[in-house]
Amino acid sequence: MKIRIELDDGLDDVEVVIKTARLTDQVDQLQQLLSKMNQPSLVFYKDASEYFVKLEDILFFETDGAKIFAHSRTDAYEVKLKLYELEEVLPITFCRISKSSIANVKSVYSLDKSFSGTSRIRFADTHKVVHVSRHYYQLLKERLQELR
Repeated sequence: MKIRIELDDGLDDVEVVIKTARLTDQVDQLQQLLSKMNQPSLVFYKDASEYFVKLEDILFFETDGAKIFAHSRTDAYEVKLKLYELEEVLPITFCRISKSSIANVKSVYSLDKSFSGTSRIRFADTHKVVHVSRHYYQLLKERLQELR
């Protein structure tokens, strides 16, 4: 692994670019480590309680009205961040799959493509499914290939 630091007086903030031939566990860990330095901590809410759930246990995030919910295999928790804010702080294992959803690509069990253009993701050991829009289908397929 090569590490290079370039000083640029024109920049207001730090910019980190990772160049790699393919996504590996090492690259994923590096991205997660860098993200944690700048990320608001994710707190999950259910009723009057706060939960501290591991990100790898989250299958997907989706909007329901004005609220954002994080779904695990057995539960759903409210999150106070917007989807676009989640996209910025989630590790590369999470991928936007529709205007209203972000999925954990490592948790995908199957991807069912339909003729109508909307596909469906199934997750292992749960009844939960989430839909993938035509617009994000190819991005999801590429991410699945990179991470598998």
